[in-house]
Amino acid sequence: MNPDPLYLAIDQGTHASRAVVLDRHGRVLASGAQNIGLTKPQPDWVEQDGDEMVASIFAAVTQALAGIGERRRDVVAAGLASQRASCVCWDRRDSRPLSPVFSWQDRRAHLWLRQFEAHGEEVHRKTGLFLSAHYGASKLRWALDHLPAVRQAREAGTLCWGPQASFLAFRLLEERPLFADPQCAARTQLWNLATRDWDPDLFALFGLPTGFTPRSVPTCHAYGTLRMADTAIPLTAVNGDQSAAVFAFGWPEEDTAYINIGTSAFVQRALTRDPGTVPRQLTGIILDDSETRIYTVEGNVNGAGTALEWLRTELGVEDAVSLLPQWLETACEPPLFLNGIAGLGGPFWIPDFASRFVGTGEPWQKAVAVVESIAFLLQANIDEMAKHVPPAARIRVSGGVSRFDGLCRMLAAVSGLPVLRRDDPEATARGIGYLAAGRPTLWNDDAAPEQLFTPAGDADIRRRYLRWRALMAEATGI
Repeated sequence: MNPDPLYLAIDQGTHASRAVVLDRHGRVLASGAQNIGLTKPQPDWVEQDGDEMVASIFAAVTQALAGIGERRRDVVAAGLASQRASCVCWDRRDSRPLSPVFSWQDRRAHLWLRQFEAHGEEVHRKTGLFLSAHYGASKLRWALDHLPAVRQAREAGTLCWGPQASFLAFRLLEERPLFADPQCAARTQLWNLATRDWDPDLFALFGLPTGFTPRSVPTCHAYGTLRMADTAIPLTAVNGDQSAAVFAFGWPEEDTAYINIGTSAFVQRALTRDPGTVPRQLTGIILDDSETRIYTVEGNVNGAGTALEWLRTELGVEDAVSLLPQWLETACEPPLFLNGIAGLGGPFWIPDFASRFVGTGEPWQKAVAVVESIAFLLQANIDEMAKHVPPAARIRVSGGVSRFDGLCRMLAAVSGLPVLRRDDPEATARGIGYLAAGRPTLWNDDAAPEQLFTPAGDADIRRRYLRWRALMAEATGI
């Protein structure tokens, strides 16, 4: 009797690489993790080390496979979820990084990018993205302009550059493939949603040479073989971390708003039809398996986990995050927080918006105001989406910051929608595992029940949201 197949999910995140072994029901059998560094050598510069990142994945996978012993031979497929907008340059001959991994948080070229504002509408129409230094094009141009090793590799014809996911696949797989999945390729701002391929006109716009990016392939594809000692595992799916999380509990529902709240936060609506260009929102492809295509309309909040981290230094309260659950339970009228931490994302899109409190309060009340601002920014994106897609019937939340009950209650109250949360720290890994496994029908059939936060008739928070929205309109003109 053949044993049930197992699946390996790799989740390469901002602060750690994780590997999870799942069975055909989506149950976690073993896991491994390895932290990685993040450096900020200058304001707006955020870098990671490519060699360290690769080593961390191998370490996490080794731990996870060790946790299942002899059953490691039953692992029949793997999936890789990656930071979407992070990008890197490397040499195709010896695979060494020629640049740091430019984190998705890196905004070093935002002033340089302003010269292209007249082309913003065209870029949005082609890529589904707004002009932003968070995406790869400006970072790759910076590397070409400032890193001699990148210029030398270009002249020698050995340069590779593109999404972090493509670099990782090249380094992890024995075939050394040069492939790019739709979601991570799109986050370079050089990939055309209509043609589902690199756009030479966008390369020309940003002054980038063509011919050095990986080949575009579907999300679900034969990427190559991950070999770990005596175990060979085919990599069958690659996706962005946020887009993978939409599939954490199986096939996505079109009437659900999926919100993943981590270092940043994202609201996504999954659609089987192409939504076209959606004003003030992002669009993309979160699944392409050559037969089925799932599109997404997306809004983002840069100041989520990053804003909570900002609290530590700004307020001088080292244990602010650990005290938040207690503070969120305390009745108060906090100030309003106009949250532009790490750049103001959707639906405003202002990269250098100055964050500020309106009103006064004790440090703990300011901390509550920052959490409230996350809920308000998410709601602003939900409101914007409602102009272009059918209304959502519910919200499903995941990600580390969603563990705050107070935030979930705020989101339910301000949206008027039920908020469902399953206690699952492995949403991204579970989602990429589902895709790698070929979308099993039994996925999560015995999962733990979701916790429900019902929309309370809280007129006060709606009043505060409308006042906050008016202040944001006054500050942004939007």
